[in-house]
Amino acid sequence: MLFIEYPKCSTCQRAKKWLDDNGVKYEDRHIKENNPTYEELKEWYEMSGLPLKKFFNTSGLIYKDLGLKDKLPTMSEDEQLKLLATDGMLVKRPLVVGDDFVLTGFRENEWEALK
Repeated sequence: MLFIEYPKCSTCQRAKKWLDDNGVKYEDRHIKENNPTYEELKEWYEMSGLPLKKFFNTSGLIYKDLGLKDKLPTMSEDEQLKLLATDGMLVKRPLVVGDDFVLTGFRENEWEALK
């Protein structure tokens, strides 16, 4: 399982502690140093079954500075994925990718299924 995080993010820290406390094995990846690629994001998005908006860090400064709340609805999925691939800080985190699932953000009740 791949755990993509920004180490300074308090939600990511809580999620990582939860994984450790529950004995879940994972590979750690720093989202700023190793931003997800377009290809990875496209694969994860398709596998997740989630709306693409769920992959955006809507509370982040870059999201707000770029005015994405108003721009995303008029952008194609391809344009949105390319945009996400430009900066890890645009991507919702933590992002957990398993063999057959993708989770965005940390909601403990959803993560229970990982155990």
